[in-house]
Amino acid sequence: MLKTRKIYLAVLIILAAISGWMGYKWMGAPAPKPDDPEFYVSPTDETEPMPYHGDSADDPAIWYNALNPALSTIIGTDKLGGLAVYDLSGDQIQYLPDGQFNNVDVRSGFILAGESVSLVTAGNRADSSVYVYKINPVTRALENVAARKIKTVAPYGSCMYRSAVTGRLYFIVTSKSGAVEQWELFESPSRRGKVDAQMVRTFKMQSTPEGCVADDDLGHLYLAEQQKGIWKYGAEPGASNSGVLIDSIGSGGHLTPQVEGLGLYRLSDGRGYLVASSQGSNEFVLYRREGNNAYVHTFEVKSGNGIDEVTHTDGLAVSSRSMGDKFPEGLLVVQDHVNDQYPQNFKLVSWQVISKQINNAKSKPATKPQKGNLGTLLKHG
Repeated sequence: MLKTRKIYLAVLIILAAISGWMGYKWMGAPAPKPDDPEFYVSPTDETEPMPYHGDSADDPAIWYNALNPALSTIIGTDKLGGLAVYDLSGDQIQYLPDGQFNNVDVRSGFILAGESVSLVTAGNRADSSVYVYKINPVTRALENVAARKIKTVAPYGSCMYRSAVTGRLYFIVTSKSGAVEQWELFESPSRRGKVDAQMVRTFKMQSTPEGCVADDDLGHLYLAEQQKGIWKYGAEPGASNSGVLIDSIGSGGHLTPQVEGLGLYRLSDGRGYLVASSQGSNEFVLYRREGNNAYVHTFEVKSGNGIDEVTHTDGLAVSSRSMGDKFPEGLLVVQDHVNDQYPQNFKLVSWQVISKQINNAKSKPATKPQKGNLGTLLKHG
């Protein structure tokens, strides 16, 4: 009788495990997370909330103030209204109700009217165009410098790239259709002090990409295909339109859909980290910047310092430059989907905190559930 009961119990366990796996596979239940976070950090500060409730905040960019790093700024998109500029304490300096902006990026050292300026670009969903601004270094405010309405594919994500080969500056825009366009930015020959653009490259991905970041020094372009993974392309306009998948969702990968924001923490000699938002698991994934972008760690931003946790992040930005006492090793800025009872905002995390955790944590390989592994089935059933 005891032997019969043991057999019966074993059969029940196996059936429960199979049922759990079938639930993930065929009933639409949430899939297990690819990797548990290896460490946790808390925000150092946060920005003021967006002016609108709902899905508003999306993507940040970090402007480094070379004259006074502590007066650097964060530029954040509001999909429901425009662009906001914040100081490093999160206080709003400026709000421009110029359109439905999704992604934003910034590059310094662009020559305009004989002066070196910092350019900001943002894709406007409202009219399928790219808006171009320069940063006033005294007021830190944005000033529109577009020579005309520059029409692009319907923007979903965007970023900028400066070629180390030619010194030319580019705007790269992605769309829900999978189309990717690359535009060269230049001073208008007929309107001094204004920026114009021309398309120099286009290609198409199999499904929707959004997150976008370019490595100016190494000449790489990274695109996050939301339901697939992270792709690496050449960033030069004449590069191949075939990319390399460096990480994926599903078996063997470290990402949970949707794959969203991307950023680069740049160190000397091409070293550093590629940072990705694994939105479906409320996690952030680190890869080596150099080589084949080997996986490093997964982490979460939990509540702390009187600030709520970060969930369901869309866009992010990261900088390795020292920006005062709060951010001596740079910072990570991430969009937060649920900001307690307030409209969405952005959270600021000191990279010094992340760096300490990286040094303490041990890199580990992915541990993905396998269909034929009874132990895994029992764990996730």
